[in-house]
Amino acid sequence: MMLNLKGQNLHLSPDKAIFWEEQHSLIMADLHLGKAAHFRKKGLAVPPQILEDNLTRLRELIELYSPERVLFLGDLFHSRLNKVWEVFTSFLEDHAEVDFVLVKGNHDILPAEAYENSALQIYPDTLLEPPFVFSHYPLEEEVPGYYNFYGHIHPGVTLGGRGRQSVKLPCYFFEPTRAVLPAFGAFTGLSMISPGAGDQVFVIVEGEVMEV
Repeated sequence: MMLNLKGQNLHLSPDKAIFWEEQHSLIMADLHLGKAAHFRKKGLAVPPQILEDNLTRLRELIELYSPERVLFLGDLFHSRLNKVWEVFTSFLEDHAEVDFVLVKGNHDILPAEAYENSALQIYPDTLLEPPFVFSHYPLEEEVPGYYNFYGHIHPGVTLGGRGRQSVKLPCYFFEPTRAVLPAFGAFTGLSMISPGAGDQVFVIVEGEVMEV
């Protein structure tokens, strides 16, 4: 799905990421790496292939779009330091031709030296790049002239079918002054949204992005 916003061309991928054509940037939110390992440590039977699924999808997006930069809008790593961080930093080193940028979220609580020793560029709150401002949370106050992209919400919508059938689907949710990306991570839930007049919703279903 191609969307033109403020004169910029945005590719909405069914793999829950946006490619910003003019800035050769791949944008995604809420990977929650390490979350599955965190729950397994607590004795819950969470499939170990979740990490590989996340990194495979990220690798395929890099191969597809050849971005100069990957921008993470927070909650990159779910919990405290574990071995998954080593796997991820090795992934970054294997893609040294790409700049990786993190706008930190509430789950990004690793020790400072972990970030310093990685290939990540860190922004603690926001990143302004006209005409957009990137953050993890929706900004409480608008930045004049900037459109806000954020994560954190894990947006989804419920679509009804015949009879009483319904399905919950992840989505991109565009409001007049801001938009929230779907959670990229494979081990995340959905928070149902209620669109209003002037909003746009693009659902992800069966490998496609469709406006509803």
